[in-house]
Amino acid sequence: MTETTVSPIDQAADRILDAYATGVPCEPVRDLVTSADAAYAVQDRLTGHWLAQGRRLVGRKIGLTSVAVQKQLGVDSPDFGMLFADMAVPDGAEIPAGAVLQARAEAEVALVLEHDLTHERHTVADLIRAVAFVLPAIEIVGSRIRDWDITLADTVADNASSGMYVLGNRPARLADVDLRLCGMVLERRGEQLSTGTGAACLGHPLNAALWLADTLVKVGRPLRAGDTVLTGALGPMVPAVPGDVLEARVDGLGDVRVAFAKEEA
Repeated sequence: MTETTVSPIDQAADRILDAYATGVPCEPVRDLVTSADAAYAVQDRLTGHWLAQGRRLVGRKIGLTSVAVQKQLGVDSPDFGMLFADMAVPDGAEIPAGAVLQARAEAEVALVLEHDLTHERHTVADLIRAVAFVLPAIEIVGSRIRDWDITLADTVADNASSGMYVLGNRPARLADVDLRLCGMVLERRGEQLSTGTGAACLGHPLNAALWLADTLVKVGRPLRAGDTVLTGALGPMVPAVPGDVLEARVDGLGDVRVAFAKEEA
């Protein structure tokens, strides 16, 4: 009988899927995947698994848009992960306890597309023309990796440490807001937790989106009309604990809120 060998890519994917299934964070996967290409291969396995389960892909998230965080992980570019429909939370809704492992939150600018972005190299004009509207967003990031002990390989494999996300519900036209200078405040019941501006996101949120559009064409998964793009944090992420109510305000875009259910006794 021939013994079946499980590839490191599959082993890493299984480790992360087990953390999702059990709610118990796993060990890092960098012992199995040692390059960005291998980490994205793990992410692809997870994406294929979830699509086969019937989940609907609705966009992408961009991570590592802070130069300081890039230096911390020893990289010089952002990363990306998949957004599925069941990750979207209505504005002001409550997230069940334990729904996102080791949850943290960050405020972002979200773009919703009206046209596909399929060119090998896009211009800013291509991107502006493709954007239907802009919304404020709170991304609830999470890590299936124990204690957030991550390298680039760990976070990329773990779908760029994605969890859930909340979009505001008053769409703005791109022409009506200066995304580079827009200020952001993230609060917990009125207590200021994080501040920033659009410039903190690779100098401008559109810069991050432009990188994403070009990168996704190269890997054969281009952005399509209707996709939501979370462009990256406008300020430091903060812990999100049961009982929290977080509100983000972005100049020119309005506000967005999310609550976290208390754990049952």
